[in-house]
Amino acid sequence: MRIAIDVSPLSHPRTGIGNYLRGMLAGLALAAGGRHELVAFAPATPRGAAAIRSALDGIPVELALRELPVAHPVRTAWSRLGRPAVERFLGPIDVLHFSDWMYPPQRHGVRATTVYDLVPSLFPEWTTARTREMHVRKLEHAVRTCTLLVAISEHTRGDLVERAGARVEATAVAYPGIDPRFTPDGPAAGGAPYVLAVSTLEPRKGLDDLVRAFARLRSRRPELTLAIAGAEGWGDRPPLEGEGVRLLGFVDDDELARLYRGAAALAYPSRFEGFGMPIVEALACGAPVVANASPSLDEAAGEAAWRADAADPEAFGAAIEAAIDGGDARRQAGLAHAARFTWRACGEALLAAYAAAGRL
Repeated sequence: MRIAIDVSPLSHPRTGIGNYLRGMLAGLALAAGGRHELVAFAPATPRGAAAIRSALDGIPVELALRELPVAHPVRTAWSRLGRPAVERFLGPIDVLHFSDWMYPPQRHGVRATTVYDLVPSLFPEWTTARTREMHVRKLEHAVRTCTLLVAISEHTRGDLVERAGARVEATAVAYPGIDPRFTPDGPAAGGAPYVLAVSTLEPRKGLDDLVRAFARLRSRRPELTLAIAGAEGWGDRPPLEGEGVRLLGFVDDDELARLYRGAAALAYPSRFEGFGMPIVEALACGAPVVANASPSLDEAAGEAAWRADAADPEAFGAAIEAAIDGGDARRQAGLAHAARFTWRACGEALLAAYAAAGRL
């Protein structure tokens, strides 16, 4: 197969979607083993094209980048006008896998996209107007035109079918993988014992619930601090002030691995996720994890994480304390659960889904 993948999101600093996209390409290359052609394409500014090349360095893909003075209006116009077909620039293809940023037209082959979650449709109050406009339009177009909708979890796949009207036979799941740096081996952050939270600072992530739960916990365990790693999100930041609370800001993956290894526990109070990568990253580093009881986190948490309702500060604080005191008992279960999530497995799932969609 000749598989064309829109890598436009890699033209900007990587967030969760960019990390998935890069890992997906790496996994496809591993799973393909040279049997299939992978083409990474995007309209991008010169700076954006340089960021894409850097992100894909070391991954054996053909680069087909169109450098333009401005790229966002071009991507928007291409999606809305529905011409010209992508084959005009790439030649014949068997699969087009487009991103959240645009949905270019094509003449032939499997038409695929990845759906990370349905937050803009299900919980519009947790997103910006621009995000809602872009993602809701893209989802409606994808459900109407795609041969294949790839979800990053079974929960998201269920939402696609039950809430967005997708056909079951047009859906598949390709779980995200864990970066190899997230292992129990390596340097760990030291100092006073701390509970770690990893999240952008925005309403959906439930960090205000966590601060309330931590206040209850700290009344019993005054030696603990709460370290929150993550960049500013959109809108008004939730109130995160409190005794023993430290805001670390954005940290890179090497520092994040150190923080996971050194944490007394990871607390993940998010109200809704497409999957919940920090949960499995922390488990892969040997840290005990407490996750909100939201069903959207079930697949990431498995049987290895402690679960409690993050909106109940007493219950969530008690779960964090139980994880700190009993973390060793579940450590091996956490490592085994996290080991399921590899980028090669993601690539294999995608290749199988492309082949099945091509036969529909």
